[in-house]
Amino acid sequence: VGDRCYEEGMFEAAKLLYTSVSNFARLASTLVHLGEYQAAVDSSRKANSTRTWKEVCFACVDGREFRLAQLCGLHIVVHADELEELIRYYQDRGYFEEVISLLEAALGLEQAHMGMFTELAILYSKFKPQKMPEHLQLFWSRVNIPKVLRAAEQAHLWAELEFLYDKYEEYDNAVLTMISHPTDAWREGQFKDVIAKVANVELYYKALQFYLDYKPLLINDLLLVLAPRLDHTRTVDFFAKDAMQHAAESRDAELAEKLLQWFLEEGKRECFAASLFTCYDLLPPDVVLELAWRHNLLDLAMPYFIQVMREYLSKVDRLDASESLRKQEEHVVEPTPLLFDFDGHE
Repeated sequence: VGDRCYEEGMFEAAKLLYTSVSNFARLASTLVHLGEYQAAVDSSRKANSTRTWKEVCFACVDGREFRLAQLCGLHIVVHADELEELIRYYQDRGYFEEVISLLEAALGLEQAHMGMFTELAILYSKFKPQKMPEHLQLFWSRVNIPKVLRAAEQAHLWAELEFLYDKYEEYDNAVLTMISHPTDAWREGQFKDVIAKVANVELYYKALQFYLDYKPLLINDLLLVLAPRLDHTRTVDFFAKDAMQHAAESRDAELAEKLLQWFLEEGKRECFAASLFTCYDLLPPDVVLELAWRHNLLDLAMPYFIQVMREYLSKVDRLDASESLRKQEEHVVEPTPLLFDFDGHE
């Protein structure tokens, strides 16, 4: 009879009947239809059924009775397979603050599980990014890191992304994140700790370039960390290349000449040859010729001198052509003007 009254919308009658037979689950359903949310929550507690808790919770959300909805929700979130539907119900209706408050309240429950910490982190990334760092500091070991990584990346939370990569022991990605987003993610101590753990040695040289570009005053500190792991020959060549580029961009002929001499003193023959082209227009040919002759490097310098000779011959050819044109203009005979006498005859 109670069910028939319920189905026909006779909720007051159904309430009396369900109360008389202590059918608390159906009573809770009836009470929400009557708008008696507090009584519905009390009946749900007696029914102690996840299905009933969900029904009353959702009804309370629809009725904007968020305090009561949270009381119900605390009995739902502890079931991992029910969590996603509950969060979606709040989100679809735009109640982001309320679902965040619900999960925050649930973290202290004895039955708190990984899904709760993970979903709260994802909600923070979307709606309260300022709370994300503290949450991860406290609970990084209790979240599903790959899932939260994706959320942090989508939200462009680079510092949090780097933190999670580090905790997940993806050190290569942690370093790349700091290099790609230094304003948000780079921290000196953290960078030096992580760079020492990377698997891809190419990241050492990428890190060196990053420091040269953005943190040149700290390059020595980085080298102290990387020194045992670097190929010293490649490192010297790396800095030689950077020095050549710096000299070329400085437009300082004296600096370029000193760099050339330093390469010779250090026996860096290939660097000597490379700098002839990198700093080509800053180096006097007579200085290059003398250095190449004194160090028996004329063969390495020959392409440079061929280019110099080509340029000088081109200049001479242009001067010859200009001089020839000038002489031709001088030999052009101007027409003699006609002279008339006073009688008007030529």
